[in-house]
Amino acid sequence: MEWLDTLQALTIAYAPKFLLALLTLVIGWKLVGVALNLINKALERSNTEPTLQRFLHSLGNALLKALLIITVAGMVGIETTSFIAVLGAAGLAIGLALQGSLSNFAGGVLILLFKPFKAGDFIEAQGQAGVVEEIQIFTTMLKTGDNKTVIIPNGPLANGNIINYSTKSTRRVDFVFGIGYDDDIDKAKATLQSIIDADERILKDPASLIVVSELADSSVNFTVRAWVNSADYWGVYFDTTETVKKRFDSEGISIPYPQQDVHMHQAS
Repeated sequence: MEWLDTLQALTIAYAPKFLLALLTLVIGWKLVGVALNLINKALERSNTEPTLQRFLHSLGNALLKALLIITVAGMVGIETTSFIAVLGAAGLAIGLALQGSLSNFAGGVLILLFKPFKAGDFIEAQGQAGVVEEIQIFTTMLKTGDNKTVIIPNGPLANGNIINYSTKSTRRVDFVFGIGYDDDIDKAKATLQSIIDADERILKDPASLIVVSELADSSVNFTVRAWVNSADYWGVYFDTTETVKKRFDSEGISIPYPQQDVHMHQAS
C-alpha cells in the first residue's frame, strides 16, 4: 500500500536522526549534571557566598539545558534560527521592562563577588545603619539598633558609599570634654588620664591621646582619643562619658553650659 511505503521511507529517513537526537539528549542531560557539580565544587573552594552559589547553579542549569534542547531540536530537522531570534527579541523586551530589577541584580552579584560586607557586619549605607541580616540577589536586609528591618536595593547599594564598621578588629573612640576657663587644666588632664588608665577595655597600644584642642567661647575643650576592640566601642563611649561627669563633679572641675543673663530695667 502507498501509505505504508511512505511510512517506511520516512522511518528509514528520520529514525536514525531521532535515535541520535534521543541519545544526545540523554547523554547531554547527564553531562549537564556533571558540569554543574564541578561548578559547585569550584565555587565552594573559592568560598563564594551560598546565595550566589545557588543563583549561579540555577542560571547554569537553565542555560545549559536550554542549549541542549535547541541542539537536539536542530538535529531532528526543526528550524531553530527563528526560535532563537524570537527568544532574543523577548529577552530584549523583558530587559528593557526590568531595567531597575536588572540593576539590582547586577549590584547583588557584585556585592556577593567582591564582598564589601557580609552577614553579621555593621554597616552604614544609603542613609541607613544596621547589622546585615541577609544578602539576597536583588536586595540586602539590615537590622537596625531599634530592631527594625530595612530592605535596601542592591543597585544603589553597590554603587554608593558603604561604611563597614566590622572590617577592622579595633576602633578609635573620640571624645570632646569642656572645662571652665577658671579650672586647672593640668588637674583636668590628669583626671581624664586616670579615667582612661582605669578602664581595662581601652587598649594600651596604640596609646590614648589627651590634648587641649580648642579655646572655645565659654570652655577649654579637651580631645580624648582611645583605642578599643570594635565590640567594646559603645560600652566604652557611654561609660566614659558618665564617668567623666561624675569625676569632674567630685574633683570640683566645672563643665560649662550655655547661659543667658537677662537684665530687666524699670522705665522711669
